[in-house]
Amino acid sequence: MSDSAAVAVVGAGSWGTALALHVARLGRCVRLWARDPGLAREIERTGENARYLPGIPLPGVEVTASGEHALSTAALVIVAVPSHGVEDVLAPMSALIASTASVVSATKGLEPRCGRPISGLLAAMVPGRPIAVLSGPSFAREVAMGQPTALVIAASDGNVARRLQRELSAKAFRLYTNGDVLGVELGGALKNVMALATGLCDGLGLGENARAALITRGLAEMVRLGVALGAQPATFAGLAGLGDLVLTCTGTLSRNRALGREIGRGRSLAEAERATPMVAEGVRTTASAIRLARGAAIPMPICEEVGAVLFDAKPVRQALEALLARDPRPEEEAGVLA
Repeated sequence: MSDSAAVAVVGAGSWGTALALHVARLGRCVRLWARDPGLAREIERTGENARYLPGIPLPGVEVTASGEHALSTAALVIVAVPSHGVEDVLAPMSALIASTASVVSATKGLEPRCGRPISGLLAAMVPGRPIAVLSGPSFAREVAMGQPTALVIAASDGNVARRLQRELSAKAFRLYTNGDVLGVELGGALKNVMALATGLCDGLGLGENARAALITRGLAEMVRLGVALGAQPATFAGLAGLGDLVLTCTGTLSRNRALGREIGRGRSLAEAERATPMVAEGVRTTASAIRLARGAAIPMPICEEVGAVLFDAKPVRQALEALLARDPRPEEEAGVLA
């Protein structure tokens, strides 16, 4: 296949690697860019990303640490970098992205300095390129293994969303389009905060009833903030909202839930983060969500209590008890989709 049809995946963590493998299975020329040249050489030598996706071969995936080689002729650029690194990574590379290329954010987080969606950051960094967002319930390992997955491809231009849907869909990788880019991004980011909360609950051994309550009320918080910021409430009932929320709050592969569980068992945030090379986006998203909610005067008690545990050393049990001690109110006053 010609270079003009090439796909560049920026970020060789678990998600970027899984997406690159998916694209390779579609028969596309794909280049996976790794920030660490040592990691790129290791993947090239062994044929797998043992650091982030051990045991999964990567046939058809070309790995490089050269931004110029990865990006210069790519017709599609998929950004799979942790939210806090997107700006630093793309700043020196943005001029290498072809003016006709489409750019897809696969980052489930918010830009940490001011909490803006990654799509907005990308639009400012690579103006004139079509921007889309890929999100929904997905663990990288399952995508890499070719297990069935359904996701959302969101773009403000419906033609762009439909084109990317056609280009990236496969039998086991089903894509639905959505025009609510903000809602899709907020769903993908905020669910990580709720997964931290359910992890804290699990770490204390509070049971599945408590976890279900946190997930449900967490969805209500997500909707309230999303609608206040201009998102559509129905988006949060779909794959990028409820679907991703349930997976991340209950799945055994959820790094945010795992991080919360370790903190609930007594580890500090620093200790829990050091225990894994994977980035748990929910930590930074918690700070962004609290800032956005306060600016919009939106109550988000779960986010506030998770933030108190992470950043103010509030005891986990005390934080969860504070949620249980809130004044009773009719559920319909803060309904999930109202």
